[in-house]
Amino acid sequence: MATNQASNFSADIVAYIQEETLPLAQRQLVAYQFGDPLTLPKGRGTTYTATRYNRLPLPFAPLSEGVPPVGETMTISQVTATALQWGDKVTITDVAEMTIYHPLFKKGIELTALQVSETLERNTFNNLMAFTQVNYVNNRGSRAALVAGDVLDPHTVNRTVAALTTLGAPRYDGTEQTDQKLEANAGGVEASKSPRAMPHYVALIHPLVAGDFSENSTVVTAWSYSDLNRLYNYEIGEWRGMRFCQSNMIPSFVGVAQINGVAGTAGALATATYYVIVTASDTQNQYESRIYQVSAGVAVTGPTGSISVTLPNIVGFTFSVYVGTTTSPANLGLSASGPVSGPLTGQATQLAPNQTVVITGTGVAQTPPAAPATGVTVYPTFVFGKGAYGQVVLDDTKFSYLSTADKSDPLNQLRVIGWKTFYGTLIENQQFGARIESSSAFTATFG
Repeated sequence: MATNQASNFSADIVAYIQEETLPLAQRQLVAYQFGDPLTLPKGRGTTYTATRYNRLPLPFAPLSEGVPPVGETMTISQVTATALQWGDKVTITDVAEMTIYHPLFKKGIELTALQVSETLERNTFNNLMAFTQVNYVNNRGSRAALVAGDVLDPHTVNRTVAALTTLGAPRYDGTEQTDQKLEANAGGVEASKSPRAMPHYVALIHPLVAGDFSENSTVVTAWSYSDLNRLYNYEIGEWRGMRFCQSNMIPSFVGVAQINGVAGTAGALATATYYVIVTASDTQNQYESRIYQVSAGVAVTGPTGSISVTLPNIVGFTFSVYVGTTTSPANLGLSASGPVSGPLTGQATQLAPNQTVVITGTGVAQTPPAAPATGVTVYPTFVFGKGAYGQVVLDDTKFSYLSTADKSDPLNQLRVIGWKTFYGTLIENQQFGARIESSSAFTATFG
C-alpha cells in the first residue's frame, strides 16, 4: 500500500517566522541620570574646568586689642573633564532589506537607540571607578585581599555613610545651604511615615550584591518587624541614610591566574626585566572584567627585544596586554595583532582569543584594573551625594539615517544608521562620592 508521508512533500512547506521579534534581556540604566547636567560651549575646546573656592581656615586665637589680624589667603581648587566623541553605525545592503522578513532598517534604528543609552551608562560606570574613597568589606584594605565570604553588610554601609556625612557630602532631598543651622526643636518628616522623603545618599548596587545584603540577619530582622513587603518584593530601598538603586550594568572583576610571557628578539624593547598583565573584556559591554595576575619577570635582551604572550581560548572576550618594568605595568604593549584603525591602532588591545601575540614595545599609558585574588569576583557599589559628578555635554546625541543614493553610493545599495555624541563625565568632588568593594555569595550561573 502506498503511503504519502510529510517528508515526501517537504519542498512544498512554507516556513513560518513569527512577525513580532523576541525581546532582548533588560538592562537597568541608573548611573547617567544622577550626574549634574553641565554644558561645554562650542568653540571653547574639549576640556571643561570647574572651580571651587575653598573655605577659609578658622581663626586660631582671639584678637589682640588694637591689632588687626594678619588675614587669610583665598585659595581655589579645580577639576577637569575632557569631552570625547562617541558613536557607531549599522550598514544594511539593499538586498538584505528586500529579502529579509523583518524590517531591517527599523530594527537597526531600535538597536542603535539602545546602544546609545547603554554606552552612556557603561561610560559613566567606568568614570565612577575614579572615586578615590574606597571601603572594602571587613576592612580588608585592598581588592586583592577580599575573599569569597566578604559580602556587603550593614557595618560597611554604616561606616561609608558616616564617612560621607563627616566629610559634608550633600544629600539628595536635603538642604541646599552650605552651612546648616539645625534647631534643637526643629520638626520634620517622620522617617517611619515617609522614608523616601528623608535626606539620603544614593548607592548603585549590583543585583548579586543586593542579594547578599538582603540575606544579612540584621537586615532580615529589621524588615520582618517593619516592612514584610521588602522581603516579598526583593527590594532594599532605604537603609541607614542610603537609597539603593539596582543595576545589572555595574562592572565586576574576577581574578585569574597569571599568564607568563616568553622573551624574543622580534621587537624594539630595551634590555630589562619586564612584567605582563593580561585582561579580558566581554564583547558586549567591553568591561575589563577578567584580570589576570601579574606575570613572572621576563628577561628581555635589547635593543630588539620582544615578548610573546599566548592568550586563552575564551569565547565572548577580547584581550589586552599591559607591559612594564615593574610589577604594576601602566602601559599597553605594542603589537601588530592590535587594531589597524582608530585611536588604539597598533596597541595590544581588542586581541582575539586563542592566539600568540608578540609585544614589540611599550605603548600608550593606561593602567589595568587591580586584580582580585584568583577565583574571587569583586563587585563595586557606588555611593555618592548630590554634586559628586556631572555629565559634560559638548554636543547632544545626533542620529543619521542615510537611505538614498549619493556620489559614494550611486546605486543606493547601502542604508546606514549612525549616531554620535560629544560628552564626558566630570568627578566634581571626590569627597562627595565613594565605592564599596565586596565579593558575593551569588553568581549568574544556574545549577
